[in-house]
Order: sequence, then C-alpha cells, then structure tokens
Amino acid sequence: MRKDYQGVLTRDGREHFTFIETPASTDGKRNPHVFEGEFITITRRSDGSLRPNFKLGRIGGRGFNLESYAFGVACELREALRSLVEED
Repeated sequence: MRKDYQGVLTRDGREHFTFIETPASTDGKRNPHVFEGEFITITRRSDGSLRPNFKLGRIGGRGFNLESYAFGVACELREALRSLVEED
C-alpha cells in the first residue's frame, strides 16, 4: 500500500539522502466540529458563524421514520444551540 509523506529531503553526501518528516498540522482546522450528534453535526466557519450539517445516511432506508428523524434533528439542534449560543 502506498503512503504519501510530507517533509524535506536533503542530500548530505554523494550517495546519501536524509528525509525529515514534517508533522501534519491540526491547528487551524477548516470548519471544526463544535457539535457531533446522531442526526446533525454543527461546524464553525472561519468567520465564526455556525453551520448545521444533516446526516442523511439513514433517510429512505429500511425502518426509516420521517417523524422520528425530524424530531431527532429538532432535539439535537435545540441541545446544540443551547450550549453554543449565549442568550441575552
């Protein structure tokens, strides 16, 4: 299996090279998750705004119930926003 590496390859002799791997940066992750639920995920954009993302994998599948899904989404939105948004 092929794996890509990030780093610097330097030639330190006629027939010798040294590779120094640079660690992957996790700082400044683009749109980090601030809430992870069963039905939704909420991410924070670089401008500070919140974006709900719906997990649609179970829609239309065996045993899917629209009312239960909508109720679950509503409950998770309420729970997430209660913890993420300051009330006046």
